[in-house]
Amino acid sequence: MSENSIEKTARKNPFFEDYGTPHDTVPFNRITVEDFEEAFMEGIRRDNEQIEKTINNPEKPTFDNTIINAEEDKDGYYDLLGRVSTVFFNLMSAETNDEIDALAQKIQPILTQHANDVRLNKKLFERVKYVHLHHRRLTAEEKMLLDNCYDGFVRSGATLDDMGKERLRMLTEEASMLSLQFSQNLLKENKAFILHITDEKQLDGLPDTAREAALQAAKERDMEGWVFTLDMPSYSPFMTYSTQRDLREQMYMARNTVCTHDNTENNLDICKRLVNLRREIAQLLGYKTYADYVLKHRMASKVKNVYKLLDNLIVAYKPAALKEYAEIEKLARKTEGKDFKMEAWDQGFYAHKLQLKKYNIDAEMLRPYFELSKVIDGVFGLANRLYGITFKENKDIPVYHPDVKAYEVFDKDGSYLAVFYADFHPRKGKQGGAWMTEFQGQWIDRKGENVRPHVSVVMNLTKPTEEKPALLTLGEVETFLHEFGHSLHGMFANSRFESLSGTNVWWDFVELPSQFMENYAIEKDFLRTFAYHYETGEPIPDDLIRRIVKSRNFNVAMGCLRQVSFGLLDMAYYTKKDEFTDDIIPFEKKAWAKASIVKAKKNPTTCMTTQFSHIMAGGYAAGYYSYKWAEVLDADAFSVFKKHGIFNQATAQRFRDCILSKGGTEHPMTLYKRFRGQEPTIEALLKRNGIKRKTEKS
Repeated sequence: MSENSIEKTARKNPFFEDYGTPHDTVPFNRITVEDFEEAFMEGIRRDNEQIEKTINNPEKPTFDNTIINAEEDKDGYYDLLGRVSTVFFNLMSAETNDEIDALAQKIQPILTQHANDVRLNKKLFERVKYVHLHHRRLTAEEKMLLDNCYDGFVRSGATLDDMGKERLRMLTEEASMLSLQFSQNLLKENKAFILHITDEKQLDGLPDTAREAALQAAKERDMEGWVFTLDMPSYSPFMTYSTQRDLREQMYMARNTVCTHDNTENNLDICKRLVNLRREIAQLLGYKTYADYVLKHRMASKVKNVYKLLDNLIVAYKPAALKEYAEIEKLARKTEGKDFKMEAWDQGFYAHKLQLKKYNIDAEMLRPYFELSKVIDGVFGLANRLYGITFKENKDIPVYHPDVKAYEVFDKDGSYLAVFYADFHPRKGKQGGAWMTEFQGQWIDRKGENVRPHVSVVMNLTKPTEEKPALLTLGEVETFLHEFGHSLHGMFANSRFESLSGTNVWWDFVELPSQFMENYAIEKDFLRTFAYHYETGEPIPDDLIRRIVKSRNFNVAMGCLRQVSFGLLDMAYYTKKDEFTDDIIPFEKKAWAKASIVKAKKNPTTCMTTQFSHIMAGGYAAGYYSYKWAEVLDADAFSVFKKHGIFNQATAQRFRDCILSKGGTEHPMTLYKRFRGQEPTIEALLKRNGIKRKTEKS
């Protein structure tokens, strides 16, 4: 036997043993694609073995031997399937390749079938049902776990007859595969497009940061000249600063027609089918629409409450939005001539000119003060000032890409709190956007040990160049704060059960901790802690901060209606009672028409739906309104900090104790009222946005 054969025989799958890493973090450097498949199959086998033990237990079903048994049986016998699934699907989003994509296509139907096997297991459900009807006195958290478990079975078809269960299997398996295909198509299409410029004159208007990044992007591809992509750090500056209208149009149309072309990455039919699959699933389970099904476990609770929020926002913000747009259009015509017709690819360009005119401020003026390493210090410093926690980079913790930094997080008493990964920059195998996730959740095991979480934030921020470090825009600082808010929700988790810890809360509550943190982005006392010029070391000038604050609500009404329009589109799809047969592109324009401030073209070719990951593949179907719902909450919550001091530690501790550490252990409104003392109102949001309106409950 050769040495290579001996090594292959002796090697053990890393998922099958203690990782042997700091805090038992994922040993990315030792995992192969083959390890995933082997671990998936073994994880399913172990799951099935555990289920057989549970349903064949001769003892009467109890909360402890049925519900807790499934939730807590992790001592010395890992939740292997959860362990490998978490790593695999996180890499699918952040660092995928052809091998991982191929395995996903193979393993996804197997995983969906297994999930159905569990939820549709009649004997297992009978035990859960018995416990739901006959149980010992439970704590609030135990009651929530039991209710979630029972309701999870019911909402997954446990009460259906055999024919209904078989139909549900078919529908869920198809939906699962189509969601995966949607995401893979979107990544391929986004990464396939480049705008290659070789004539330097076509860079007119672009700031040095954009030019340097484009030069580097070209070098990475062994190309001459400059390359621009659809990644936001490349796309956004181009659309804001480029004087080349034809190139702005090219970029805009590339981004806004993604996955609509006549090729294998077209998502139009996939979206239509997903809408119909979800409608049929909901109706099979006894709901009129998929939105009704989803909203049963949301703070909004009913479709009419979602529309009430969206309609209230339209009434409050549309007059201001029309004025904002008219002001941009007026400047464009003054610049280009009275017959100039402003198009979508012109809006950012002239909005920037108007912002400069009104406030003498733009993103490039701020970049020198937002060097990434300083921003990291500032964000970590904010967490320390509020909650007393500290971050220490640990290079012994393995990471999945050199861009990723890993930190140990320590609580204010010096005890270990969490592991925090930060993945900052765009690259080939990474989805666009920004998100927070976990590689390990938090729970308290049977021995009483508090197993601490490993959380990660993944973003697509401006990259460093050969000439300059990574210099961020204010918007990117806000993105960092947003995802960091999610991570605090995960890091402060302190629940007995993992399925209720951290961000495992209702979707229209989960954005509160993240959007809350964004409030700090324009606070002078926060900016003063880290915003120093990367070359001179000078602090950001008071006058610049004043202009930031003054310009905070620039085009805020247009921004609000944009989010509302996405919420309307989402609800239009998922409140369908009958089969969806419309052509997606015109349906989309009609769905959000009442939130639009520009008359739609008769034959548009742009499409949001085909790239709308949130509602097609990201868990926000019938839930995109959550961002605006949570914005009401975050403005209301931050008003408490504004009253008592934005760094007030007593208020921060109450926010941590009442909301951040509680996860989904109680109803979210109960948690919020415990912190706030009352239900939220829309007033704080209207005040923050400079919108005047009579007081209304949200």
